[in-house]
Amino acid sequence: MAAGRELLEEGGPDALSMRRLAGRVGIRAPSIYKHLADKEALEVALIVDGLREFGELCEAAVAGADDPLAALAVAYRSWAVAHPHLYRLINDRPLPRDRLPEGLEARAGAPLVAAAGRDPDRARAAWAFAHGMVMLELTGRFPPGADIGAAWREGVRALASPEAV
Repeated sequence: MAAGRELLEEGGPDALSMRRLAGRVGIRAPSIYKHLADKEALEVALIVDGLREFGELCEAAVAGADDPLAALAVAYRSWAVAHPHLYRLINDRPLPRDRLPEGLEARAGAPLVAAAGRDPDRARAAWAFAHGMVMLELTGRFPPGADIGAAWREGVRALASPEAV
């Protein structure tokens, strides 16, 4: 899995191939199929690892935070920017829910639901904001000189305000 993650982080999803993975771990290409059925299985395993890592980071971010939503926004952005290819693997296509461990998606999202006052609609709006902001940043869509941090803070402030709805 570590070798798969390295390939993903170095070259994105297109860099993931069973042949490259086998070469990275020093085995013959056909032997990799003893460990993983196919490329989709590799991607699902990376998604599972990524969701676990992300969920743990979010749990730690909100633990004892004075402003859980703001703390979560910082953690979300930091993780996504540090792992853009894994972030996209998880979020740019339908989530293979039927292949994820029971409860993993809910655990990864639980800190956001809690930070949003246990309101699932507010949590979804916060996730949509965070995802949109991250994608704009990852694709270089903000104008030169834009204060992205200020835009994040303003968005979090609006989401935290009950009057914003």
